[in-house]
Amino acid sequence: MNRTRVLSAATLLALAATAASVPVTAQAAERSDGFRVVDGRLVDATGKDFVLRGVNHAHTWYTDRTGRSLADIKALGANSVRVVLSTGTRWTRNDAADVAAVVAQCKANRLVCVLEAHDTTGYGEQSGAASLSEAVDYWLEMASALKGQEKYVIVNLGNEPHGNAGYAAWTQDTKDAIGRLRAAGFDHTLMADAPNWGQDWSHTMRDNAPAVFASDPDRNTVFSIHMYGVYDTAAEVEDYLGSFVDRGLPIVVGEFGHDHSDGNPDEDAIMATARRLDLGYLGWSWSGNGGGVEYLDLATGFDAERLTPWGERLFHGPDGIRQTSKEAGVYRRGCSVAYRLDDWGTGFNADVTVRNTGEEPLKGWKLDFDLPESATVNSAWNASVTRTGRQVRATSESWTASVPVGGAVSFGVNVAGPGAVPASFSLDGVPCAKS
Repeated sequence: MNRTRVLSAATLLALAATAASVPVTAQAAERSDGFRVVDGRLVDATGKDFVLRGVNHAHTWYTDRTGRSLADIKALGANSVRVVLSTGTRWTRNDAADVAAVVAQCKANRLVCVLEAHDTTGYGEQSGAASLSEAVDYWLEMASALKGQEKYVIVNLGNEPHGNAGYAAWTQDTKDAIGRLRAAGFDHTLMADAPNWGQDWSHTMRDNAPAVFASDPDRNTVFSIHMYGVYDTAAEVEDYLGSFVDRGLPIVVGEFGHDHSDGNPDEDAIMATARRLDLGYLGWSWSGNGGGVEYLDLATGFDAERLTPWGERLFHGPDGIRQTSKEAGVYRRGCSVAYRLDDWGTGFNADVTVRNTGEEPLKGWKLDFDLPESATVNSAWNASVTRTGRQVRATSESWTASVPVGGAVSFGVNVAGPGAVPASFSLDGVPCAKS
């Protein structure tokens, strides 16, 4: 969201250009273990369509509020949250440990985490704003917190990365950002915000989205439009979103509100059109707004029991989150683990049975559990086992990867050291019951 600079809707619309339509077919990324784009649709790790239904949370300014906020956002029905982070250019930097903690909290609350670098807001017009290149530098430094989380995390390159000056550079800047992250081994779905403070009144993103998408070697980029005063009629909302759908390009509404100082967005049309076209949306924002836009708080004082009229509308109204949100398939996985010991004092064999109690078949899995520090894993069968500190990770072999709903698979480990049953197990990051 633009917290500092607004123009009137009339001025913005007077500057708007007519977009040319360039047909494109969005193909699936050849390699992705997490989210990916298939024929213009966002697909989760289970191969199912995933439609974002969530809100924005200003983590970087309210780090102490995040744990409770994510739990409340989930309880109100959201399947995702867009989390504000800072590169340190304009606000206090969120380091890799903090980012890892945010991801863990998202996973604990069964939310898909869209992480965005906010310092890019209004670059070229906003004094002190970071460039997309600087945002990429930040993401590269966060690699340890992000790699391996492709099933749960979408990386939003930079918030509203150009203002109303210099926005013609958006296309090449975005291509360059995508290219650098791919070259560095980032396999995540990437999200590209529009210029013009996110509202793309110039249609720069609309016109150049096919070329930007094609520049991604993974074909795994989603475009994000922020809908405030520029989108004050249903016709404008439908025209913009429909132009992407008609060309097979992935689009989400990454921010929107019920009102704004640059005009009155048509939130009813935004939500209804998103539902009709099966597109994602993320409302701005949970709580803590300032600078004259406090009315955009969804909850008063971060209190889920005191939703504002905007919060009631977004969560409980027609086409709202409660009515339309579906949890990501990776979180619909369920599991139970039986861990049986054959202990001879100086070592033991463990026979481990993983049962699929969820709603989706397993097509490859990773089971994590802890062993005593003094224990040593000598060998394993029917799974590949690695160890980092106390944590043991068992990864399926090709012949044990597929587990149908209600089915089970077993593997074993030979361990030197004291026999002990692990306190907990998690399958692909989701806690399992013990049986």
